[in-house]
Amino acid sequence: MSESKKSADQSIEGISKSTDNSRPDLITQTRRQKVFAERILHVLVNVVVLNLFVEFSDAVVIDSFWISLLTAVLLTAMIGILSRVEARVHHFFFETHSWRAAGVVSVWLILFGGKFLMLEIVNFVFGDRVELGHLLEVILIVITMMVAFQLMTRVYDRLGVNDKATGLTST
Repeated sequence: MSESKKSADQSIEGISKSTDNSRPDLITQTRRQKVFAERILHVLVNVVVLNLFVEFSDAVVIDSFWISLLTAVLLTAMIGILSRVEARVHHFFFETHSWRAAGVVSVWLILFGGKFLMLEIVNFVFGDRVELGHLLEVILIVITMMVAFQLMTRVYDRLGVNDKATGLTST
C-alpha cells in the first residue's frame, strides 16, 4: 500500500499511528467540539427515550420519527434552559443568601412548574402531532432522559480512563 493511502486510511480512522506503531497518538478535543458532541448525544438519547415511550406507553403519541426528532431537540433545549435557571436560583438562595426555605420552594417550583411549561410549549409548537401524556408521563420522560444521558456520559468518561492492560491512555 502506498504511503499516501496509508496516511489517508489513518486519518479516516481518526487516530494516526505513532512512528513506533506501539500506541496511537492521542487526539485533542476543543471545547467547542466537546459541547457539540454533548448536545448531539443529548438529542440522540432523547430521541431514543421519546420513541421508547411512544412504543410502550399509550399516553405518549408522536406522529412520525421526524416529529419525534424535532420534539427531542425542543425538549433538549428546554431542559438545558430550565437547568441553567434552576442553577442560578440555587446559587442565589443557597450561596449568595442564606434563605434555605425560600430556595427550596423556588427550586421546586422551577423544576415542577417547568414540566407544565414544557407540556404547553410542545403543545403550542406541534399541536395534535405530539401528545406527551399527562404530567406524570412528562415527569417520567424528563427523568428518563436525564438518567439516560448521565449513563451515556459515564460510559463515555470510563472509556477515557487509562487502560492498564495495554498501557494506553485515551482522552
